[in-house]
Amino acid sequence: MNFDTLVRELLGAPDEGPLSSLPYARTLGLSYRRDADGITIIMPFSKDLIGAPSRLHGGTVAGLLEIASIAQLVHVLGREETAPGVKPINVTVDYLRAAACETTYAAAIVTRMGRRIANVRAEAWQGDRSAPVAAAHMNVMLVRE
Repeated sequence: MNFDTLVRELLGAPDEGPLSSLPYARTLGLSYRRDADGITIIMPFSKDLIGAPSRLHGGTVAGLLEIASIAQLVHVLGREETAPGVKPINVTVDYLRAAACETTYAAAIVTRMGRRIANVRAEAWQGDRSAPVAAAHMNVMLVRE
């Protein structure tokens, strides 16, 4: 994935809409909603997302979490005069319970923002935000010119 494309798409964008600049986001049918807390990514259910019978494929949930992490980072970095490039260093996903065949949401928080590295934590849920289906921790390199 080219996350710099996502950065360009989200900076100055309206408060909600489809994520169309990343092919993977288009494949998943992702859209976003921006509010006071940050950005929520929405993945509507599609038969193409099924892994095991009656469950979402783990890769789709991981991709959702990764994009939510970068989107929140873009939201935070949007306050800077020149947004740095973002390059994921690593992502760790914890699958907490099976993701049912329904709309899935993800949101993230930036837990640490340094000059060169940012740490982001994301959660995905369905219906009840207090019962996440997966969580992720992501370390991102910030490329400043």
